[in-house]
Formats: sequence, C-alpha cells, structure tokens
Amino acid sequence: MKVEQLFTGCLAEMAYYIHSNGEAAIIDPLRETEPYIEMAKADGAKIKYVFLTHFHADFVSGQVDLAKKTGATIVFGPNAEAEYDLHVGKDGEEFKIGDLTLQLLHTPGHTMESSSYLLIDKDGNTPYVFTGDCLFIGDVGRPDLAVKSDLTQADLAGHLFDSLRNKIMTLPDDIIVYPNHGAGSACGKNMSSETFDTLGNQKKTNYALRADMTKEEFIKEVTTGLKPPPQYFGNNVRMNKGINTNIDEVLHRGTTPIDADTFKEMSEQKDILVIDTRSKEIYAEEGTVPGAWYIGVDGSFAPWVGALVKDINQKIIFIAEGGREHEVVTRFSRVGYDNTLGYLRGGMHAWKAAGHEIDKIGSISAIQFANKLKEGSMEAPLDVRKESEYLSEHVVGVKNFPLDTIHQNFAEINPNKEYFLHCASGYRSLIAASIFQANGVKNVTDVRGGFNDIKDSGAELTEYVCPTTLL
Repeated sequence: MKVEQLFTGCLAEMAYYIHSNGEAAIIDPLRETEPYIEMAKADGAKIKYVFLTHFHADFVSGQVDLAKKTGATIVFGPNAEAEYDLHVGKDGEEFKIGDLTLQLLHTPGHTMESSSYLLIDKDGNTPYVFTGDCLFIGDVGRPDLAVKSDLTQADLAGHLFDSLRNKIMTLPDDIIVYPNHGAGSACGKNMSSETFDTLGNQKKTNYALRADMTKEEFIKEVTTGLKPPPQYFGNNVRMNKGINTNIDEVLHRGTTPIDADTFKEMSEQKDILVIDTRSKEIYAEEGTVPGAWYIGVDGSFAPWVGALVKDINQKIIFIAEGGREHEVVTRFSRVGYDNTLGYLRGGMHAWKAAGHEIDKIGSISAIQFANKLKEGSMEAPLDVRKESEYLSEHVVGVKNFPLDTIHQNFAEINPNKEYFLHCASGYRSLIAASIFQANGVKNVTDVRGGFNDIKDSGAELTEYVCPTTLL
C-alpha cells in the first residue's frame, strides 16, 4: 500500500496518490496530468479512479484530461452534475483499488456534493480519511460558496455540522485526517499550516469539533467574518463542471517564444496584458516592459492572478526567467487562465538590446522609509496588506489600501501624488506598485523588506489591536 500527499504550496492544495497491487487512484488532481501518470508508471500501476471531493472553486482540477489519457473512472459524490462522463457515487459506496477499499462518505456543507473518502485496508483497518474541504486542520470549509436561491449559507453550515458530527467525528480517534487545503487557501478562515493530523487531536484543538457545540453556535461561528471569495472562484467552479481546453494544448500555445519587436507590438494592444513573473529582486533591478504587471511566480502566483485579473479569458503574454516558461503557463492554467499567448524570448536582455523603453519601480529601504515619515516628507504612504494584518499592527500615519481590493478602490488614488507602498515582505507591494504604474501613477516607490523590516527601523507602530473579524 502506498499513500502519498502531494502538496502544492502556491495553492496550499493537497492531492493524493494511492497505489495497491497494480492499481492506483488520484484524489483531487491538479490540472496537469503528467505527474500522476508518471507516478503510476513508476509503480507499474494503472490509474483506475479519479476521485473528486467536490467541484473546486480555487483551482481547475484535471479529472477530464487524466481520465481521457488513462481510462480512469471519474467519481463524485451525490448531487454532482457535469458535462462529462462521471460516476455519481452513493453514500457508503465502496471502490476497490488493489487490496484497498475507498468508501464514499457524503459530507455536504461546503458544497452539496461534497464527499469524503475513507480508506479501508485489506485487514479492515481505517488508517486514513480524505476529507476534502469538509474538515481542514484547525478549521472547516467555508459554507458560502454554493449558496443558491433555495439554499443559504446558514443552510450549508447546518449541513456541515451534521456531516462532521454524523460522518467524521464517529471515526476512530487515531485515524489520520488528510484534507484538501492548508494555510493560505481562501476556502477556509483560519487553517493550520499543518497538512494532516489525527482526528483525536482535531477534536481537542479544532474549534468546529468542540463536543458541546450546538448547531446554532456552529452556524454562527463558521458564518461570522467571512470575506467575499476571490472573484475567480465562480469561474473555476464552472470550468470544473465543464470540458476545458486540453492542458497540453494550453501549454503548447502558452510557451510560444515571441521576439522583442513583436512582443512590443502585442504589449501595446488594449486587449493584451503583460505579466512579469520573475523574482522580485530581478524585477526591481532590471525594470520591465512599460505597462506590465508584476506577479512573481515564486510567491502566491496563481491566487493573485485569479484575484487581480478580472477576465478569465484575458489574453496574456509574459516575461519569465529562462527555463521557467512551462512552469509559468502551468500555474496560469491551474486557476483557469488558459489564454496565454507566449513569452518574451531572451527576456529583458533582448528587450533592451532592441532599444525599447523600460519601466522601473522606485525603491527605498525600511530605514529610509522610517526617516522620511519622521521628517514629514512623505506624501502618500500606503500599507497594502490585508485589513486583518493592518489592524493587528501597522505604522502610525500609514493608511491601509489592501492589494486584494485594489481595482475596486483605485478611484481613491491620485495619479499626481507620490506613493510609498509596503506589505509584509515586499512581494505584494511590488504587485501593487506595478498596477499603480500601469494605471498612470508615475511616482510610486516600493519599501524593500516591507513591514518585517520596518518593525526594526524605528518607525512608530500601533499597539496590537485584535481584528474584529476572522478572515
């Protein structure tokens, strides 16, 4: 028996590979298919099933392409409807993988088709349960993503309470809980950075599993403080119910090299967006193509693309570090941005050699930032962290302007002012600064090292104030 958790940090997502006696199954696969096919090939196994815990909102899953390539059966829980062939499982239904059995446990609440899968070994033991977005480590799935005209988030939360109490909490305390997400995902409010735990420990430490909690208390707890989900979530659910462009075609088109002159012509077209995906250090040092947004591939790339690029069909050309073009297109596609048209061949070196103009973001250190604040010589300092981060501690005299709502609030920005932006470490502030600059704000400066360095710079900070809502 082999059970592997496959963690993808950018999405804080966990897929699972299960192998026994020449047969394999994948639970909640990402869009790209080759890693799973190669794992099964290495084990001499045939992928028999692709199990989905629900229709995901935060990434596009790869069940259709994977089933086409392997002949595997796609399995969802009750209530699932899609445009492709699938097996709609029943509560308690069992599926054989070699000497193992996976039993479907219908656990609605996050969504109505949401299901968990209990692994039963050949001796009848139950070492693992794969809980999808029903139960996370330290949290539970948010109950507001499948709201319909006849189904409120309170209704969903009530279903989730029953699922946890009747299906999950009745399992042995020593069973290992394997969820679909960890800290950093927007599918819950306060997930742990741990990626698995025993159910017994979760009963002790997870607020949602408190033994004496009433259904009314649970509903209030899990529905309080929910922020609106990222705008791309609805698009990803729709894509996960449909048949999308084959991933191999997306990767082939997206990794088309484009020479500097052609790239310039394309970058000046109103319907094409340029995204610079290089490291923040290289981006800041070398500058970029005028009008380009910065979203570095080494950060939370896919979620920020999904949060900031409003049109899922947006035409995108990109700048990447040499050799990482395939990776970049893969990560665009994970959240459904399939309309990547190619990359700048030769990168910024080729751009400069062609004699084209360069945009560059200004930069100062945290100490310089603190000194300018004390001198009163800073016109418009902004903290682009989340509201909860800002409320917990921030620099006195600095306004909060969260990156995740930058488009909604951009009318507040005066293009004639000089802005100084910081986040926690310098990644989000560079994204924000690039969007400022692309939208006509010429005097924008990034604070290197962000709040992490500012705390040691001598700047005056607020005392800790507990946020009034949980994000």
